[in-house]
Amino acid sequence: MPVESVRVVAVLPASPERVYAAWLDAEEHGLMTGGGKATVEPRVGGAHTAWDDYIQGTIIELDPAGRIVQTWRTTEFPADHPDSRLEVHLRKVEGGTEVTLVHTGIPEGQGEQYEEGWRTHYLEPMARHFGKAASGKAPPAKKAVARKPAARKAAAKKPVAKKAAARKPAPKKAPARKAKSKKSQKKKARR
Repeated sequence: MPVESVRVVAVLPASPERVYAAWLDAEEHGLMTGGGKATVEPRVGGAHTAWDDYIQGTIIELDPAGRIVQTWRTTEFPADHPDSRLEVHLRKVEGGTEVTLVHTGIPEGQGEQYEEGWRTHYLEPMARHFGKAASGKAPPAKKAVARKPAARKAAAKKPVAKKAAARKPAPKKAPARKAKSKKSQKKKARR
């Protein structure tokens, strides 16, 4: 079965120990990716899921010095395709941790989408998450994030409803009609 591989690298503003611990903690995994629910059994042989079960697999190797190896598949893998392999390498560098994701055994034709997915759904949100933590600002809890957009939507609806209600009676008033006829009289006078 033909397969593809991708390798993605980024530097995150956190220690390797911090990134390692976050990757293996279900709640923080979800927070650091800015995405859906994750589950992690942080032991060799333990199961893991991410993005509301879109991703699933098993932990194969754990090295607290900076390496996590997992089987990895998404709901988009063909049913008969074996799990792929994800290696997460963490190396201390100036400014934080160099994270290298080596993803092998990807079904042919899907490599490019997963390479982009690692950047946009993992490494970029992780940089924001750990950047907030480094600045002393705690990342928001998932529930707090979910409430903010709902509050904004409700606030945005109120002014729209008031404006719409105020506009409906206006065309029925007699002065408004006279104003329109005065305008048409002025147009006629100009001609």
